[in-house]
Amino acid sequence: MAKQAAKKQYALGVDYGTNSVRALIVDVADGREVGTHVFNYKAGKDGILLDPKDPNLARQDPADYINGFFASVKGALRQAAKVRGFKPEQIVGIGVDTTGSTPIPVDRDGVALAMKPEFKKDMAAYAWLWKDHTSHAEAAEITEKASRDPAGYLTKCGGTYSSEWYWSKILHCCRTSPKVFKAAYSWIEQADFIPAFITGNTDPDTMPRGICAAGHKCMYHEDWGGLPSKPFLAGLDPKMADLRDRYAAPAIPADQTAGHLTAAVAKKVGLPAGIPVAVGAIDAHLGAVGAGIKPGALVKIIGTSTCDMMVVPMTGKELDVPGLCGIVPGSIVPGMYGIEAGQPAVGDIFNWFTSHLAPAEFTAKGDVHVNLTKAAQKLSPGQSGLLALDWNNGNRSILVDPLLSGLLVGQTLHTTAPEVYRALVEGTAFGALTIIKRIEECGAEVNEVINCGGIAEKNAFVMQIYADVCNRPMKISRSAQTCALGAAIFGAVVGGAYKTTEAAQKKMTGVKPTVYRPNKAAAKIYADLYPLYRALHDAFGTANAQAKLGHVMKELIAIREKTRK
Repeated sequence: MAKQAAKKQYALGVDYGTNSVRALIVDVADGREVGTHVFNYKAGKDGILLDPKDPNLARQDPADYINGFFASVKGALRQAAKVRGFKPEQIVGIGVDTTGSTPIPVDRDGVALAMKPEFKKDMAAYAWLWKDHTSHAEAAEITEKASRDPAGYLTKCGGTYSSEWYWSKILHCCRTSPKVFKAAYSWIEQADFIPAFITGNTDPDTMPRGICAAGHKCMYHEDWGGLPSKPFLAGLDPKMADLRDRYAAPAIPADQTAGHLTAAVAKKVGLPAGIPVAVGAIDAHLGAVGAGIKPGALVKIIGTSTCDMMVVPMTGKELDVPGLCGIVPGSIVPGMYGIEAGQPAVGDIFNWFTSHLAPAEFTAKGDVHVNLTKAAQKLSPGQSGLLALDWNNGNRSILVDPLLSGLLVGQTLHTTAPEVYRALVEGTAFGALTIIKRIEECGAEVNEVINCGGIAEKNAFVMQIYADVCNRPMKISRSAQTCALGAAIFGAVVGGAYKTTEAAQKKMTGVKPTVYRPNKAAAKIYADLYPLYRALHDAFGTANAQAKLGHVMKELIAIREKTRK
């Protein structure tokens, strides 16, 4: 038994979320989880530094990332040590995923400015979290300038640049915090910062940069030689141009090695030095890998927000899909185009309603979500006559506009809280269908949806509505920790346990037996409701739409009356 146990191999995945970091140790033979630990960030509110004067600001302390690595990995190793025969020496590789775009200003040595005493009180010196929207004006300016540039910088990121992304945040810092901008030798995505720190490859000029964050967030593409040209960046601000020279090229996929675990870091966590570390990537993209993404399957990571991922074989003409967050070679599965889209608020919308508007009868006893779900489940599609737009936190796909807000149409003096709750769920499902339709319009077929995240794991009501609205089966990823598992899969690949990502996925991923299949009657009603959603979507979300909405309320009432009969 001891000899057999010695042959065991494990991989470590470290998953940096919005509020915490999770380390996960898995058996590379089958993906079995043997050790995990979560470290909650200490700085700010739930790990986020906020400014009461500016609701668009969201920053993080890079020290939390470093301390989080030490604490989470040590904790996961403690738990794995309870497994018979496990030894830290059996970990063959480490993978890392993080939020994105979360760029960090660093000095010439790759040290985050926020960790230097002179910048401790300057919010601009901290990590600019993905959900920071302070740079919406700069994003609009970048979109306008890039749309006129013959290089076509926006063709691979959906046609619109976002305030969540790399260059808009840096440009905003340049204009509003010149001291920080001047002190920053370079800006490092969180997905590159962590592997650089734990391998000691912290020189901004040479540290490996992942194609995932580069392609989806930084307008990086080989068609124009990597990052946007120096003249283009200088056109935004002359001081921006030099940053192009401080970004190692080419950007590379996550099946490549970023370096090896340093002796100092290894000693601190209890691992042997020299373990290979994979190039970092964005959490949702590696979550898709951990969920078993493949051509024809869309992976939907559902939580407070959603991310939708697809891969398409790199054969024939490359797709250009307007309104998505990018089409990038190798960003999810190396050797395939990675497609990203998403909705910036889903679970957040449900939480907003339960926290602020749910009546006392649903909040007085028990879980308010459970209480509202039980009541909403008794309703039929279309019965309420309500229709909601899911833009309570703006729109990421397909409009790419943070300056949009939610909408509820059709309420009467008899409208109830469960009816509104169900309409909000349906609105997020219509938003999901809009993304699917845009992908299919551009030539990629969506045959099934694999879901992961807390809502997918726990809420059958939401999953059934998604199946009915999208008229596709909804599967659930076998692992509840898909992002960390995806990171571990790349740890297994760089550690030599598998030659390819696909080979590792076949052994280490899977779906649960439960599948939510469309109800034909419900799907038919939602097919009648969806054109009304699109009428609202296009009228309120597009500047050039011919707003013809006179039919919407009448048709909602007609569907309501037909359903009730």
